[in-house]
Amino acid sequence: MILPKERDPRFITVRRGGTLSDPDHHLLAIWAADCAQHVLHHFEQVRPGDDRPRQAIELARAWARGEIPMKQAHQAAFIANAAARDESGAAKMAALAAGQAVAVAHVAAHELGAAAYAIRAAREAAPDHERDEAGKRECHWQRAQLPDAIRDLVLDDQRLRNALCWNVFD
Repeated sequence: MILPKERDPRFITVRRGGTLSDPDHHLLAIWAADCAQHVLHHFEQVRPGDDRPRQAIELARAWARGEIPMKQAHQAAFIANAAARDESGAAKMAALAAGQAVAVAHVAAHELGAAAYAIRAAREAAPDHERDEAGKRECHWQRAQLPDAIRDLVLDDQRLRNALCWNVFD
């Protein structure tokens, strides 16, 4: 479970009573897609003919550009998650990262799920004795990609929800 029981108003759009602007919501989706894209190769190496996670990432970006409705993006999350069902290890985590990334269109707080699953994919892909370091490298890479407009929001979210996200943001 990566979502808190009580929703943070900073991740609820203004039109629904929160404080999140549409431009920042779109930036969260793009950043989440970047996180998922960075580890997608772990899935595609195992399932080269299965484009469901790649499609989910592309639809996350399309939603952020205003090219598709939220409902279409939200449905893609279920499709990417289905791709993860038959896999394990890094491949499974990479597909789940893609599902979380496209789910940001529906619930902005899924941004952290995309990042956390991507870190888990990087850890799973590494030899046992290098897993912690691989996770730290992935986390640092992700943070380097954060746009200034959402940097403080995401870093604070990582601090607040780290325990819900398997402590991958330490």
